[in-house]
Amino acid sequence: MQRNHAELEQHNISELDNVVEELCAPESYAAVYHRSKHDAPMPSTEALLELVERLKAALFPGYFGDKTVRLESMRYHLSANLDSIYRILAEQIRRGGCFICAEFADECKSCEEHSRSTAMKFVQALPTLRRLLASDVRAAFEGDPAAKTPGETIFCYPSITAMIHHRIAHELYKLDVPIIPRIISEMAHSNTGIDIHPGAQIGEEFFIDHGTGVVIGETCIIGKGCRLYQGVTLGALSFPKDAEGCLIKGNLRHPILEDNVTVYAGATVLGRITIGHDTMIGGNVWITHDVDPNSKVVQSRSTKPKKEEKLVGGDC
Repeated sequence: MQRNHAELEQHNISELDNVVEELCAPESYAAVYHRSKHDAPMPSTEALLELVERLKAALFPGYFGDKTVRLESMRYHLSANLDSIYRILAEQIRRGGCFICAEFADECKSCEEHSRSTAMKFVQALPTLRRLLASDVRAAFEGDPAAKTPGETIFCYPSITAMIHHRIAHELYKLDVPIIPRIISEMAHSNTGIDIHPGAQIGEEFFIDHGTGVVIGETCIIGKGCRLYQGVTLGALSFPKDAEGCLIKGNLRHPILEDNVTVYAGATVLGRITIGHDTMIGGNVWITHDVDPNSKVVQSRSTKPKKEEKLVGGDC
């Protein structure tokens, strides 16, 4: 016999109550529950999206934000924008500190002052960020024959999007800002498929051609004028553990690329190794050892190297 409507509703309510009871059990929520100290709000992804958009408009006027900015009114627009950037960032830094609350700023009463001071230090670094990003734009335009203008790379290329986010995130990372750099880097990761940890140190004139599937680890150091193609991994070879079996955090575990290194599609470079300057890493190779400067590393010999190039791999 079928239940009537009232009986069915009563049964469903009873079942929902059972689920609530299970989800409220300490053994269920212990590993997934978060409560910030003093009930401070979580960092806001919406506010951070606005922050990045405002920073893009400040760093590349006319390309992002108000497209009608004129030279005569640039100071007015920039001043108003920077004031908003400073205020949004200070609040999000404070929220990020409360989120981790690992003695973020000596005492809770100093959090506000610390967040404002850190936000101002970041704003003061914007001229340097613009210079670095301008060099990335130059590398993208000069390195890609398909690019018709530098502006096309600014407005369209995933590499430039990823580097805008990375340069911002890395500056915040250097200032020991918790969690906010990772959120900003993951915004670019989800949009471009390029995964750059905010801790990675990347020199000027950096270009990622195509970009999808590129991974650059936290302790990577990349020199000036380097270029990566899609599917490149600059990762860790192993993850050492302490006596209790927990991963050791912060150890230097990712590659160093000296100046003018090119890494082609699908290559995997692992561990704290050094790839010497002016080296070319061919596609789909797996490297776990140092490579001398002026080398060419290939999976199989497909082109005859020049006299000055040292061939690693080949028929080995």
